[in-house]
Amino acid sequence: MSEKTIKLLTYNVHSCIGNDRKLDPGRIASVIAEAEADIIALQEVDVLRRRTGGIDQAHTIAALLEMQAHFHPALSIAEEQYGDAIITALPTGAVKAGPLPSIGEQRGALSVEILVGDRKLLVVNTHLGLRGRERMRQMTTLLNSGWLRGTAGESLPTILCGDFNAIPASATYRLATQSLKDAQREGKATPRATFPSRYPLMRLDHILVSDDLVVKQATVLENRLTRVASDHLPLLAEIGFA
Repeated sequence: MSEKTIKLLTYNVHSCIGNDRKLDPGRIASVIAEAEADIIALQEVDVLRRRTGGIDQAHTIAALLEMQAHFHPALSIAEEQYGDAIITALPTGAVKAGPLPSIGEQRGALSVEILVGDRKLLVVNTHLGLRGRERMRQMTTLLNSGWLRGTAGESLPTILCGDFNAIPASATYRLATQSLKDAQREGKATPRATFPSRYPLMRLDHILVSDDLVVKQATVLENRLTRVASDHLPLLAEIGFA
């Protein structure tokens, strides 16, 4: 079973509000379904927020895909929440979620242990801040404080993904890639930008993997639907166990 590969998608969904200003969680679900992703890491997900009609976007998207959602609010105001989600139909084990050191808007991370065949995989999803110094503190926290280990403290094959708000030339990216491999650099294709979705100029969204994982391919999904569904393009990687 360990020969099995999985497809992981990371996607900043912009509260499911597209470039046409339309609020449409169904459109986001369509992008994901078309990609045939097994594990989906979403950022900028609204749950029970008035501005987006009070629905639970994480569970709405998961229900449309016939999957389960784990959601972590980086930000909570009364019952209104905003944050990150991991959605999958694969069996999941331990879940860890919490805040990251932040200046300005509060940021967080969410990790889920996922069973792929008979192998355990740790998937960590995050959305880092807008300032360089803040991102360095956040990435240092993720790399050094037990986030990238299983709940039993064991070392598991690990994927760290999300919207890092950091281009490859940044100190944050360089720090992360000292210990993890960039899926877009491992794949055969030339790395491509993910933001803004209409005219992608910056590579802000990343999938990083530990040495015990192999990236078969990584693709930025750019088509008519993805150019309008969110202000970021989704990034998809096919990953196997080494």
